[in-house]
Amino acid sequence: MKATSIIGSIVVLIALVITLVKALITFVGFLTFAVKIVIVIAFLGLFAMVAFMVFRSWQSGRREA
Repeated sequence: MKATSIIGSIVVLIALVITLVKALITFVGFLTFAVKIVIVIAFLGLFAMVAFMVFRSWQSGRREA
């Protein structure tokens, strides 16, 4: 009975460690995806700002001429 409880405890601990590692991998994957989305949004915003600045300078150049 004592050997079974020790083996059972080891199996349960291994299962818990495997579950924890799976959860950590999923969490890291989610964080990586979130960071990628933030980077894409930042680049889109930067691109929009540059396009807006070019448009404003084009408009002011047209007014002066």
